[in-house]
Amino acid sequence: MTTTHTYDQLTDAQQAEALRPVAVAAARSFGLEAHRLEMHLHAYNTTFALETVTGERFALRVNTNSTSPRDEIATQQAWQLALAEQTPVRVPVPRTTTDGQWCAAVESDALGRELLVTCASWLEGPDVGTASPEVAHELGRTMAQLHLQAQSWQLPEGGGLPLLDTPLFGAPDRLSGADLEAGQREVLDRARAIGVVAFAHAFENVPVRALHADLHGGNLKWHDGRLAVFDFDDCGLGVPALDLAISTFYLRGAPGVEESLRDGYASIAPLPDIAPEHFEALLASRQLLLANDIVKSTTAQFRELARTYLPTAVDRLSRWLETGRFTREVST
Repeated sequence: MTTTHTYDQLTDAQQAEALRPVAVAAARSFGLEAHRLEMHLHAYNTTFALETVTGERFALRVNTNSTSPRDEIATQQAWQLALAEQTPVRVPVPRTTTDGQWCAAVESDALGRELLVTCASWLEGPDVGTASPEVAHELGRTMAQLHLQAQSWQLPEGGGLPLLDTPLFGAPDRLSGADLEAGQREVLDRARAIGVVAFAHAFENVPVRALHADLHGGNLKWHDGRLAVFDFDDCGLGVPALDLAISTFYLRGAPGVEESLRDGYASIAPLPDIAPEHFEALLASRQLLLANDIVKSTTAQFRELARTYLPTAVDRLSRWLETGRFTREVST
């Protein structure tokens, strides 16, 4: 059996190919006869584009790095289905296995462990990537629609979602073991401490609800003038201000888009009531979370990126601590 260590040394293309047998087996579990199976994206998780013999198209996501257990995946998929049925928001419609499960469990020789795989209808159109003001406005509207639906939506029986009420979303602190200088570690510690306080203020007396918690251009598609949302793997229980801060993290710096995001949201629902300094801390906490995640990734591109990403994260957080405003620009 191929060991995890060997998998870690493979290129992205080799890793994706090593996961192909998992996708093939999962397709059978979902009752799908594959005509064509192509790797679509190998990143945090690995998505294959499946075309059946009848011409239908589906997305098979192999959870290579995801930590979502079965009960959380079931909740993610159930929420997607509810959104598809109850709102105008375009989302992939999830499919169950032939025995009624929301995910397939497949043993991977490449990783030496069981992997969970989800299946949903294929979304047409390119990923948004860098959002224009028009797309950002629609993202704001879509986010508000998600929040309104989630306000009354109940988790399914036996389901669960993580509580996203701390900067690292409850994940182990992997940054404490990273190879950093003393000054860099001090920046991370200060940033996290301020983030903890901001999260406490943001969640105070605000009922939690399901959040996507990862609404950025890589999880959005734009097709025929409409926005679609996918990849609910990071969703959890939180407050609207957190979703807004996460999207703002990715939009900040581009002319007009942050304002368009807020205008779009306000056209559907009142903007979350949060102090500016706490909102900035939520943005900065996103940087902490991403740095913490990248340290443990098995994906080749992310393992390589980690060498430069951590110093960049420290630089961004240091500037925020000095100025009170978070920016993704780095010192020159």
